[in-house]
Amino acid sequence: MYTLLVHGGAGKIQENAFDEHAKGAKEAVNAGVEILKSGGSAMDAVEAAVKVMEDNPIFNAGTGAVLTFEGEVEMDAAIAYGPNLDFGAVAGVKNIRHPISLARLVMEKTDHVLLAGKGANDFAKLMGFEFHDPVTEQRRAQWEKYRKDFINGNYRDWPKLRELFKEHPEFLHGTVGAVAIDSHGETAAATSTGGVFLKLLGRVGDTPIPGAGTYATPYGAASSTGLGEGMMRILLTKTALDFIRDGLDAQHAAEAAINCLDNIIGTDAGIIVVDRNGNVGIYHNTPNMTWAYIKDGMDEIESGNT
Repeated sequence: MYTLLVHGGAGKIQENAFDEHAKGAKEAVNAGVEILKSGGSAMDAVEAAVKVMEDNPIFNAGTGAVLTFEGEVEMDAAIAYGPNLDFGAVAGVKNIRHPISLARLVMEKTDHVLLAGKGANDFAKLMGFEFHDPVTEQRRAQWEKYRKDFINGNYRDWPKLRELFKEHPEFLHGTVGAVAIDSHGETAAATSTGGVFLKLLGRVGDTPIPGAGTYATPYGAASSTGLGEGMMRILLTKTALDFIRDGLDAQHAAEAAINCLDNIIGTDAGIIVVDRNGNVGIYHNTPNMTWAYIKDGMDEIESGNT
């Protein structure tokens, strides 16, 4: 038995981009499922899936990540291994191609859970990561336009920036994630993101925080997407997995976690969940969320943007 489920971010996707987002998610699943089919680990599968999405500029992770207010890219990533509650993460890393792989090395090569900023980049150099510029021409053009609007007084603080996101919610989607259970019954989750558009330098979202944007336990694995400030306050992925521990299946746990977030904070978010029985859970309170999954015995990948 195995299951692999990925997401490409919650927000609003323009209809003419539906096919491209779905294609990207399917490519990620294809990369990970080959590992699971051969008896490989859930950890290897979720890392492989997320790396594919980090290389796809349509998503807000790795190459194509959104820019900070100062015009830089600061990326967060995390990976979690359910059986031992192992966790590795990086925050605010720059100029590397695959932050998710660096997060895994934090887990496997250090005694730490999270490395941030210059220390994370120094660790990347030590581990042999080469310089990589993740900024695309499209992201640079978007940054120039909206930073100009901000400076001219159209968006003066976070409440005004939220109004920008309401008008252009496509800037909120794009965080990528994957969750899996392998034939050995082991669970894993991985998430990677460039954060939110025009964020302040040094801002860290939910992705690298255990139990917020990424988490895995013996009961299941979860990855979330959306505006991280709210998800950090409720520990969204841990909440979902606690619901599974208490007896809910993956879908009901995903719904319960988002409903809990709505009732307490009201943040735009989405979540994917897999439980130890291989069930999938997909739920969001935004107009769209790209997802794709495959389970043992399925002939084709299921995908969608709603």
